Amino acid sequence: MILSQISLIDCVVFLIFLAPQLLIQVGIWRTARWLIGALPSLTYQVLVIPYQFFRERYLTPYEYRSPFVQRATVFQDIVIRCVRFAFACMPAWLGRVFFSKGVSLPFLRFRMLRHGILTAPLRWTEIKRPGLRGIWITHNQLEQPDIIVYYCHGGGFSMGSSFFYMEFLLAWVSLLKDAGYRNPALFALEYTLVPDAVYPTQLQETLAGYEYVLSIARDSSRICVSGDSAGATLILSFLLYMTDHHELRHQKPGLAVMISPWVTIVSKNNRNTPSDYLNSSSLELYGRQYVGPKVPVDDPLVSPGHCKDIRKWREASPEKGWFFLYGSEEVLGPETRGLISLLRGTGVTVDYEEEKSGIHAWPVASLYLGATKDERLHGLRSITIATRDRIS
Repeated sequence: MILSQISLIDCVVFLIFLAPQLLIQVGIWRTARWLIGALPSLTYQVLVIPYQFFRERYLTPYEYRSPFVQRATVFQDIVIRCVRFAFACMPAWLGRVFFSKGVSLPFLRFRMLRHGILTAPLRWTEIKRPGLRGIWITHNQLEQPDIIVYYCHGGGFSMGSSFFYMEFLLAWVSLLKDAGYRNPALFALEYTLVPDAVYPTQLQETLAGYEYVLSIARDSSRICVSGDSAGATLILSFLLYMTDHHELRHQKPGLAVMISPWVTIVSKNNRNTPSDYLNSSSLELYGRQYVGPKVPVDDPLVSPGHCKDIRKWREASPEKGWFFLYGSEEVLGPETRGLISLLRGTGVTVDYEEEKSGIHAWPVASLYLGATKDERLHGLRSITIATRDRIS
């Protein structure tokens, strides 16, 4: 199911769905207190964002604009400036409402209706079990899948939900079907967000999710594990965890696809760039909240980039290797490049695609913001080709 670019009407409808959920999930008084306290900053940004947009886009010579602005459409530029402000200034307890099921699922259904789709061509089922929650997507519920993607969403461990990613996930399964798989399937994990729980709860849930996928796949080589940002961190941690548990060593997945992974939770290499909407100080705050007070921040199981053991990474690597996608302008880019270099030293297959002038998780964001169908699907098509080449 491939929908068109997000429109202004979509943005308005999203805010309409958001308003009641703020009252339901946060409460009128807490929301009002934050709005009153943030009013000076909000007022300032209402003036500054348009000024900065106009100055850089129309008054600054092309070669001096940030790399992302050089390539972005007007719509993309405005959206990313707003996201940059929200990431830096909006508290996580408020941000998580934006990505919640109560907002995201009605919004997806509106998007479908706007495209004349009453019923999604793919079926999804919510899985709710003790210690395990997620979304199962497949073409045919009665037929054995010939490939399963196991996905963990991003959001700094504090925000996000699989429902916010639904359009992306549905498009992914559709492209796998087009690539020749008979019955592709995907399981998206709903892990517990901070501060409701901290590490190792999320790692334990990631393990439970993989065991669930294994019970369906029967053959672990037919599984592609993937995630973006914090979700990719969980997948990296989980793969390292497998190396120390004999019962899991022989059930490694076939392939790992990492989208803008948060390789090292706290690192001096996580530096701000002129283009990216992430900022290093907010990342460190979210990261330390996830790690919690009882675990060292350099523990490789919580922050995989601290594992420099070639042997361990060789054992953790999927049978068919790795595929990384990230942007050249990412805050997290240096640590991602470092991990790719380390993994290539293990002898396993490691391919990557560095999006020129790209920002964080652009393969996901571009599905909604891309000006053309080719731009919207570029990242997913690269993933699908890599998957088909490795798991046939």
